Amino acid sequence: MIAAMGDDSGRIAPRPPQRVMRLARMGAAHQTRLSFMRILLRRMMRDNWRFERPVFDIGADGVGHAVYTAYGPERCYSLVAFAHDLPDEARSDRVIAEAWDATFTLFDGLPDDADIERLRANVPLQEAGRITQSELSLSRANRSTRLFAHVVERLSQGLQPDAEMVAAVGYLMRTTAVYGSGKFGAADRECIARRAEFSAPFQVEMLSVYLTRCFVMDLVEHLARARAPQSAVRMDPAIKRSFSIGNSTGLGMAPFLVNHPRLLNNWIAAREEALARVRNLPQATEAEVAVFRAVLRRAIENAGLWTSQHPLQIEKLDALRGDLSRLSAHATPERLAQKRPWDALYRWAEDHLGFEGQEQLVALLLEPYGDLVDDLGETMSADEEECFAINGAMPVGRLKQILGDVYDWAGQIDWSSRAANARAWYVSQEKLEPRLGERFDEPIEDYEQPLAPGRDAARLSAALSGWDDDRPVAEFLLASPEHRHIVRRAQIAARFRYAEIRDNTIDHAMLPIDMLRCKLAFFGAGRFDPRSDRWVRINMFAGAPFPEELADWTDEAWAYGAEQ
Repeated sequence: MIAAMGDDSGRIAPRPPQRVMRLARMGAAHQTRLSFMRILLRRMMRDNWRFERPVFDIGADGVGHAVYTAYGPERCYSLVAFAHDLPDEARSDRVIAEAWDATFTLFDGLPDDADIERLRANVPLQEAGRITQSELSLSRANRSTRLFAHVVERLSQGLQPDAEMVAAVGYLMRTTAVYGSGKFGAADRECIARRAEFSAPFQVEMLSVYLTRCFVMDLVEHLARARAPQSAVRMDPAIKRSFSIGNSTGLGMAPFLVNHPRLLNNWIAAREEALARVRNLPQATEAEVAVFRAVLRRAIENAGLWTSQHPLQIEKLDALRGDLSRLSAHATPERLAQKRPWDALYRWAEDHLGFEGQEQLVALLLEPYGDLVDDLGETMSADEEECFAINGAMPVGRLKQILGDVYDWAGQIDWSSRAANARAWYVSQEKLEPRLGERFDEPIEDYEQPLAPGRDAARLSAALSGWDDDRPVAEFLLASPEHRHIVRRAQIAARFRYAEIRDNTIDHAMLPIDMLRCKLAFFGAGRFDPRSDRWVRINMFAGAPFPEELADWTDEAWAYGAEQ
């Protein structure tokens, strides 16, 4: 076990980046109290948001449009949803798809009739259309065909859906993209970043998905009534809450963590500071222990329901279930009554659990302590332009020192080997989406994107070897401008300790799904189900309360599934 770092006061410090920023551990991340879905729901409950459905113009054939409006303290936002009649053979989760069962945009305010007509002409086209600064997101979703049909049929007969079918799939529609931050004409992030409700990352996208879930549940009940108005029933609220919005996410998302080093740092730093705060608590009350053990039981139940057909994920699920069983047996009330119980438990986990169990424990440890850690959600956004400029006055010697501190792992890799350079990231011409190719099998090297910081840091280190330590970095870059991007990264990583992934992102054995899972866990996703090493299905908002339930909702740990 690696001992936790501490300061002179004996305080346990956040875990070091050398341990946290490895892809294998990042690929074992779980949602926490600081995940963006949970931040959004806490804000909506705290600020007494109200919701309306001013328009639901959907025919018996499931075609039409609807509007869902969320009213916050100062502004309102409206999801404009378009439902389509999509033949089964046209349904695809691939980014190259051109038609979907439903398409959406989040409108800034209340759309009028002219807005609706403009959106009707563009939103169903997605990338082929254009939206404006009045829109904050653009998204689309497809039905889970068999379960969607089953639910409509059962409700129309006056029956509830089959519990096993619901548990096996978990969603009636899955999104294949939720675009924001200026894509296709939508408002840039800077237009809304200073709004309190969007101060945490990805709140626009999370609100879009939350309202999409409302639309989907209303749609199946509407279609059931249209089929059999005399016998149809509404869905049982507990079953309804168990449904999520699914999502299919591929390689397009993976480079995000490399391209946004300061943002990545702020996400990881918030979680690690939260963990350190809990580990430093001198005692745990009986009530806090009870909350921890109750959520642990729910995590065990949730892991039992989590399924996958991917061999790697099956292995990880087996490891997680075994870890949680060992954790449950060890974390007795007697042990948790000792001094610094949470630190002792975490240290035990480092010796006895794998990454899946350790990172699940990190999430569980935060659950009893909202008052202690939830404020960190406000630190997770980042002004990345503030650290973009290169400090040309920095001495070359200081840059060498940074490379030794941050990229020491890269110096241990044989970059002349084919295995270490096997992959290359590039952008596809057709969809302008990131792709990962095989460097030595495909003619892609001329199009490679700067997404291999380890290799580039090693090249920079070699290029600096003949330079005197007291010469300025600007002088070096004038002579070797090809190193500008990695000099910038190194200077950012020197200021923000979790800014850099400490693994080779072009290695032959690198798994892009590790990067996908890390990002999606911060969103608040669950039930990760890889379909290859390059794309994954997840669920979002499973167990979350619906708008009509928010005012009286008290179950903060909804993301672990229903209380047993």
